[in-house]
Amino acid sequence: MANMKILAVDDSPTMRRIIVNTLKRAGFDDVIEANDGKEAMEKLKSEAIDFLITDWNMPEMDGLTLVTNLREDAKFKSLPILMVTTRSVKEDIVEALKAGVNNYIVKPFTPDTLKEKIDQVLSGQSK
Repeated sequence: MANMKILAVDDSPTMRRIIVNTLKRAGFDDVIEANDGKEAMEKLKSEAIDFLITDWNMPEMDGLTLVTNLREDAKFKSLPILMVTTRSVKEDIVEALKAGVNNYIVKPFTPDTLKEKIDQVLSGQSK
């Protein structure tokens, strides 16, 4: 599990740092970063990514578009995706789940919540 390569996508360098530090404390050492969905797509096509954590609201390509594009590509159909966002209304959560995210976290979140959601996705208990 700790050998997984995780891609953290967020336009906020501070939020990416929080996610990366939280993942490292949870035992995930192989974490790469992207500023937006467009950069994430490039990294996903050039590197073997095992898990994606993405924000929703980003320039260039937002997280929902990123997820939709990935789910349309057979290569990424089963890629575990966790969306971390400030969007907390039920309709947004439903929309993200319909687009293909495996789980959803609303910012701000605790390190325990992030680890718990990752574990849920990996064990197939997505909500």
